[in-house]
Amino acid sequence: MERRTAGADPQGELAARLRLLQELSGLGVRALAKDAGLSSSSLSRYLSGQTAPPWPAVVALCRLVKRDPRPLRPLWELACANPLPAPPKTSRQVQPRPRNGLPRDVPDFTGRESQLAAVFAAVDSHRGVAVDGMAGVGKTCLTVHAAHRLAADYPDAQLYVDLHGFTEGRDPLDPESALRMLLGALDVPSERVPQEGLEPLAACWRAELAGRRALVVVDNAADAEQVRPLLPGAGDSVVLITSRNRLVGLDEVPPVSLDVLSPRESAELLARASGDPGGPEGRLAREPESAAEVLRLCGHLPLALRLAAARLRHRPGWTVGILVERLTEGTSEFDTAFAMSVRQLDRSQARLFRMLGLLPGGSFDAYAAAALADVPVRGAREMLEDMVDAHLVQQPTAGRYRLHDLVHQHARGACAQQDSPAERERALGRFLDYFVHAAAAADAAMPVLSPGRLPSAGRPPAELPRFADKHAACAWLTSEYETMIAAFETAVAVGADTHVCELPRFLRAYFARRCGTTHLNHLFERSLDAAERLGDPLRLAEAYSDLGFARYNAGRMVEAAAAYEAAGVRGVQAGDTHTEAELALRRGYLSWDRGSAEEPLALFRLAGKLYGEAGLPAGAAHAAAAEAWALLQLGDREEAARRAREVLEVSHPDPAWPPTLTARITLGVAIAAESPEEASQHLHRALALAREDGHVNNEAWALNCLGVGLRRMGRYEEALASHREAFALLDELFEDHWKVRFLGAYAETCRLAGLPEEALILHRQTLELAPGLGYRHEEALAHEGIAVLLDDTDPAAAAEHRAAGLSLLEDLGAGVR
Repeated sequence: MERRTAGADPQGELAARLRLLQELSGLGVRALAKDAGLSSSSLSRYLSGQTAPPWPAVVALCRLVKRDPRPLRPLWELACANPLPAPPKTSRQVQPRPRNGLPRDVPDFTGRESQLAAVFAAVDSHRGVAVDGMAGVGKTCLTVHAAHRLAADYPDAQLYVDLHGFTEGRDPLDPESALRMLLGALDVPSERVPQEGLEPLAACWRAELAGRRALVVVDNAADAEQVRPLLPGAGDSVVLITSRNRLVGLDEVPPVSLDVLSPRESAELLARASGDPGGPEGRLAREPESAAEVLRLCGHLPLALRLAAARLRHRPGWTVGILVERLTEGTSEFDTAFAMSVRQLDRSQARLFRMLGLLPGGSFDAYAAAALADVPVRGAREMLEDMVDAHLVQQPTAGRYRLHDLVHQHARGACAQQDSPAERERALGRFLDYFVHAAAAADAAMPVLSPGRLPSAGRPPAELPRFADKHAACAWLTSEYETMIAAFETAVAVGADTHVCELPRFLRAYFARRCGTTHLNHLFERSLDAAERLGDPLRLAEAYSDLGFARYNAGRMVEAAAAYEAAGVRGVQAGDTHTEAELALRRGYLSWDRGSAEEPLALFRLAGKLYGEAGLPAGAAHAAAAEAWALLQLGDREEAARRAREVLEVSHPDPAWPPTLTARITLGVAIAAESPEEASQHLHRALALAREDGHVNNEAWALNCLGVGLRRMGRYEEALASHREAFALLDELFEDHWKVRFLGAYAETCRLAGLPEEALILHRQTLELAPGLGYRHEEALAHEGIAVLLDDTDPAAAAEHRAAGLSLLEDLGAGVR
């Protein structure tokens, strides 16, 4: 449970935390009140923020969901007393733009009046519905049509996710991945998304929906267990689900089952989709027996009917009898429609269609299709548009395409029958090559980490997307993320070990900005397995180093250290300076966070030396910036400022490049007392860059350091405002380790500003958080901070805290920051 130190409305903030506890419990207000020994009316007032609860009530609620209540104590105290002034509004308190991710509504939607009425009734009564039926019966079509009609009533967001419950050749999407995609679609900052565990993710999702009127379409579910974590909780949001199975396990979501269309509806759909004008002169009216045979051959299934109708629409010279002849050449109502549609494609279009059957599912763009079929992107785009017109390919959004499950299955079968195993293997190889090289191109436009190697997997495709800047690259990676993960799993399945090793490396910057760490750990675990099979010491060194970095970002410090140790052994065997430099830098970060001081400084300097020997000035700048920051924390402000100025002399096209940002913040804090005007310029510039970059952690870091700088200038009120704004941002994050880093500085500003009680609260928060997170240096400094505050009023307690802090510092061998 994360901590909150100050908020604009502590009572409201506490109520929000209690609502999250309710979400975690999965209980309604009455059931939760009964289990906690409270009255339901009192609990309602606590959850709505009308009344601050007594502390025993908070304890009871926490214990019900097996959460430690102690982190909530400071917030509860603030809610009861509210000693701190409200923080200023922050730049992040802006309502996100409404998101509409629904697929296009079909213009020829026909019939289904009673089923639509049942869907709307279920939404009104239960805020959800589960539409089930056989393949091709029109579940998604009906659900998307209903969603479009409901959209105006749910203006905050209209979201869509395909769970791939019945996508051939692809495993169903796990609920955790689906939740991350949905939270990303809501533009929830990655810093607020829990890093590990399905239940925290589901609770976060329900909490985000609670304050919105959002509509969520969950398509192609395998079973109730796949869907249950995605259901909204309290609030007005609704969910529309489709599945080939009746989801009997979702008692709270009423079902609506679809059968095939009635003969009247089938005839109407065939006429509308084929563009038949109706009346006695229409083709269908002239050949009623043939028209009835088309309906029978298509099994009255909407998908098959639309495919058959598309052939009539695009072949004005055909009679309905000719359509029947073509349909009867097939083997089933599905395959007859699909095979007949494919036969109307020219040779190159038909080949591309078959190749699309090799895709692992999900959406794709023209670049991926072009690589798969080894054709120019322009030609691929034109062929895809023709297939959209023929209802063989769907276009959920502009520039992106997908295959219906049945069409995908047909294309896959046709490819297996008509293309040799060697050609299928080459096509799949081109597809995997494309994603490694495209991800590398996007990674190069997002220079967050030290520069990596060029891709070596396969051959680069003839054409790759171009990215104007890091924001365009990040947007592309977001849109392609699901397909890239599917490509990665395909590479694992076919034994493309070089691709398995390289693709995750080119996603590190994206994960640092957007996704969390769960998937990153999963990818690098598989990448390490592939590197072991390849037996290349260099790839092994990189794989262990990357896995260690993923473990470090997940807070798994012991495992990170073990992975780094293994990387060091392989790095010596490989003799690669670049890999050794990156490992030294990463080990420095780990050592610093575990409480060492001199060791990380030495590692940062070693990394800089090795990057220099490898001819990588950008990497050397990363190391120098880390060294400058470490020097500042150790109290060597003059040397920290000198190193920071050296980093700022390194030219880079991105003004928010991490070494530049770190150097500006370090320099601003280091020279605040001696050169306040220059320091203020650097710190405010760093804050502006962090805000423009959209990285909440960095914005909070810049704000907190601005507070430190202003405090050293003697501008205490401005310093307090900056700290409070930083913590207003940090209160939205799930990572307590960021708060631990900032609490001490905030507390010292409070002390010097004449707010000793607030300083004491902040130091005690550090003591509650730091031991569990492994931040022993911060724990030691908090003890000393408390000792200073208690020297005059409670000397005995001050002595105990001072002794505890000194003992920790002696164990760490650390200097005073």
